[in-house]
Amino acid sequence: MNHQLDYLLAAYCSPTLAGIKPASLVSFDRMQYPNLPQQLLIYQAAFARRGIRFEVLCACRGRFLLLVYHKKQLEQRMAEARVQRVLTKFGYPAGAPLETLLDGLRRRIAAQPGFPHEIGLFLGYPIEDVMGFIRNEGRGCKLCGYWKVYGDAEAATRLFDRLSRVCHAVKTRVEQGETLLEVFAAA
Repeated sequence: MNHQLDYLLAAYCSPTLAGIKPASLVSFDRMQYPNLPQQLLIYQAAFARRGIRFEVLCACRGRFLLLVYHKKQLEQRMAEARVQRVLTKFGYPAGAPLETLLDGLRRRIAAQPGFPHEIGLFLGYPIEDVMGFIRNEGRGCKLCGYWKVYGDAEAATRLFDRLSRVCHAVKTRVEQGETLLEVFAAA
């Protein structure tokens, strides 16, 4: 495994790898990581037994956009009735399997210059925050951390703290020479 890649995945994806969030998103410069899709095959095999997937959503604009997700957790999240209602507003088919929803997300990412805002639902953000961001065009949030909070700021503060602690702990172990697989082997 690649130490630099391990470190970036630790920095941005530890909450998903630790089972706290259903998915994480990270962007890689294609010039720095030209072989990323091939490298991800190693991670895919290493984390498969834990239900973790590594999928490039977009190889666009000089970047690879990588979604790291826990398949069962993300399936459960996408099956929630409220999430389904929001997704149908953006053209996703109601009750579609995860693979179909991810294909729809890929198409929406490729079709617009910025991120489709419903991506927050895939990343496990509270619905109130995703909808608040869309409604307010990113302005007037109560709190800004891992995402912009429009709902329960106290709960978000606690979760942001937990996410930060996990990222810090995993990054520290990787900095000390462990691979991501070693960090999460006992989990």
